[in-house]
Amino acid sequence: MITGNLKASYAADERVLDNRWKQGFVLACAAGIAALAGFGNDYVILIACQMGIMLIAVTGVNVVIGYTGLMSLGHAAFVAIGAYAVVIFHNAAAGTIPAPLLTLLALPFAVTVAALIGIVVGLPSLRVKGLYLAVATLSANFIVIFLIEQDAFARWTGGMNGINTPTANLLGWDLDSRREQFLLIAALGFVSLLAAQNLFRTRVGRAFIAIRDRDYSAEILGISLYRYKLMSFAISAAYCGLAGALYAYFYARILPEQFGLDLSLMLVAAIIVGGMGRTMGAVFGVIVIVMVPEVIKVIFGGIAGGGAELAQIRAPVQSIAFGALIVLFLLFEPFGLTQIADRALRALNRWPFARG
Repeated sequence: MITGNLKASYAADERVLDNRWKQGFVLACAAGIAALAGFGNDYVILIACQMGIMLIAVTGVNVVIGYTGLMSLGHAAFVAIGAYAVVIFHNAAAGTIPAPLLTLLALPFAVTVAALIGIVVGLPSLRVKGLYLAVATLSANFIVIFLIEQDAFARWTGGMNGINTPTANLLGWDLDSRREQFLLIAALGFVSLLAAQNLFRTRVGRAFIAIRDRDYSAEILGISLYRYKLMSFAISAAYCGLAGALYAYFYARILPEQFGLDLSLMLVAAIIVGGMGRTMGAVFGVIVIVMVPEVIKVIFGGIAGGGAELAQIRAPVQSIAFGALIVLFLLFEPFGLTQIADRALRALNRWPFARG
């Protein structure tokens, strides 16, 4: 918590950006995104798009793990559902719905389908928790990938071979370049973060937090565990469905193995590194998780000039780096990078007075 803020009205107390450091940070981020869209090279834009897509998914994971306290290892399934839902919608509606409207309808369709399946996957949370719930959601991930790979559904999903994805079209504007796609991803990423930040200032968000802190006490206070746990899974899955939809528009082809256990673990790792239960935790976590493979790639490229032998070692090293990050943060900073940023902001906010 940032201390030392004078609030003389209810409007000031309700403000999201309640001090000059937060306001400056957001303005700097907006300026950085605008500069990136205008002057960034193709490689930087590619990395930024990947960060934006993962940011939306990690924000969704944060809803159910960080704010509601329900452990889930299967959110890659919702990303897959969003991605395949977009492709199926485009293929089914092509020729029936005008092309400029397809994307505007496909995105809500993917979000809705992911949210509905999220409710189904969240049903075990009514009876089990902790490790047992993590295993239940993990099995849901395997089931979704198994169904996508089946020949019976290959007509819609492409089966093991994957399926080509459509190009996003917003009211006649084809987003066929990475820079144009970045504008859409950045806009939806900002709206997603703002929606998440405001969600936890509402009655629903406070119910999530009460369930996380002590579900039995929350139920005694009149909070329906049945309703709010399923709602948490639905909102979380909707975020991941939106990320999956953008994933489908971003890549020319999607394959089932892109949505396996590795993606689920990466989403959870981002929350642990960034800080669970904090909106900015998703931002910090995504930056670290996306940049770690790139840093490793640069290091290995500098050592051996991209040799084939070291390229084979790079994947295990990347997994080891992710594991080491998780262990180090759990041991030395369980609240993640957000807690470190909070300490820095508290010092700045109180300067030049007492610090500590």
